[in-house]
Amino acid sequence: MSVDPVSADADFRIDLADETATTMLAEDLAAVLRPGDVVALVGDLGAGKSTFARALLRAVADDADLEVPSPTFTLVQTYDLRLPLAHLDLYRLSGPDELDEIGFDEILRDRAVLIEWPDRAGDRLPDDALIVALASGAGPTARVARLVGPAERWRDRLVRTAGLRAFLAAAGWADGHRRHLQGDASTRSYERVRRDDETAVLMNHPPEPDDDAARARVAARAAAKLAEGPRPFLAFALGLADLGVSVPGVLAHDLREGYMLLEDLGSDLCVAGSPPRPIPERYRAAVELLADLHGRDLPATLPDGTTGTWTILAYDRANYEAEVTVFLDWGVPHLLGRPATAEERASFLALWRPLFDEILAGPTTWCLRDYHSPNLLWLPTRDGLARVGILDFQDTIFGHPAYDVASLAQDARVDVASDLEADLIAAYGAARRARDPDFDEIGFRRAYAILAAQRNTRILGVFARLKARDGKPHYLAHLPRLWGYLARVLDEPVLHPLKLWYEEAVPADRRGGVRFG
Repeated sequence: MSVDPVSADADFRIDLADETATTMLAEDLAAVLRPGDVVALVGDLGAGKSTFARALLRAVADDADLEVPSPTFTLVQTYDLRLPLAHLDLYRLSGPDELDEIGFDEILRDRAVLIEWPDRAGDRLPDDALIVALASGAGPTARVARLVGPAERWRDRLVRTAGLRAFLAAAGWADGHRRHLQGDASTRSYERVRRDDETAVLMNHPPEPDDDAARARVAARAAAKLAEGPRPFLAFALGLADLGVSVPGVLAHDLREGYMLLEDLGSDLCVAGSPPRPIPERYRAAVELLADLHGRDLPATLPDGTTGTWTILAYDRANYEAEVTVFLDWGVPHLLGRPATAEERASFLALWRPLFDEILAGPTTWCLRDYHSPNLLWLPTRDGLARVGILDFQDTIFGHPAYDVASLAQDARVDVASDLEADLIAAYGAARRARDPDFDEIGFRRAYAILAAQRNTRILGVFARLKARDGKPHYLAHLPRLWGYLARVLDEPVLHPLKLWYEEAVPADRRGGVRFG
């Protein structure tokens, strides 16, 4: 499929060789739809509107057998999927005023909407709708599509999704069917691509635009020593694989555009149930994998997979302070309904600084930073520690080995019982002692308490920020768990002064009823 812009606006002509190409265009559009989008399908009888609508809805549902009844008589068919959708056929409308009877405005507000016979909506059709006009092509099943919509809303998305399709074609996956897999807190998103009996994972990591807001985001990530672009992912994917760690193999990449095609390690998680709970055997294997890595002499630079090298940065006091300051900036306002006072800020950071000095004086290793359930898979066909697959590692820097252990044993997204947490810490210590009889387990446990408190404090602030700034309130469901984890570690003597600060600054009823001690 080729996409040729025919004007400076979002106005594209696309030649579709056959019905499969029409299906793939619908799948490509499904990959970039958002709530509030309106797609208006235009075309004569037999032009492929039904094929297009069916393919788009099945792509969003990730269900090739999804029943897609025509809404000719019902006028509207709603689908509560990953992306809430509505499919409208307005042929039987005698005028736009009848749209009120089907709750047209409410549908547009809450869902992405696919409309056939959009002309019946008259001036009620939103100005920012994407018009998809289908017409017959040169062959019996060939078609021509023209996509027209306001550039501000549609152009970048359409160019990007077409670029991903071209990348797949260049990688030998031209016939791959794209399905949403996941997104994360960054601008990255992932899709699973299927062809016959094969699957791969498509990473979409778009470059930042050239504007003030983007430059500010880049500067903030640089200060936090977070990865910029896909190059560090490639470097660590190759470096970890060389160490025998199970990470996705890189099948193809375009680092300039931010496209990467990865080996699909499957979807067998290290948690199970509803709500999900850790599978102890898998968490133990994951912590033993950390012990194996931490017992090695790991390099400070890696080949970047092209012609250069990637230098691995290291945590410093400024990083640790900035991370707990997120709690002051976002967590305190969320919890208390007011900003943190100057006195609260000063006393809070004064308590943390000697703790950070202690951590920085300790041992260092590769710190993957997000070593927890969403980023770990179970690979039962592999042997030993290779049974644990790691998905997220591009932000790796040098830090204290206790950090990733705390990330796993106090997993922010699932409840890790206190006895399992103790078992994981003991398993880690045993594995380290087996390799190095001089391993300082007492010092490690002290550092674990400090970094578990630091990490949970940071995440309390991050989740409040995701709600307040980014409109993602579902992260707040994890806050009681984080307070519970904090309650466990704040009983350690080294953290007693910090415990007193939390008790005074954040009353128990503001912590969801979680009490310390």
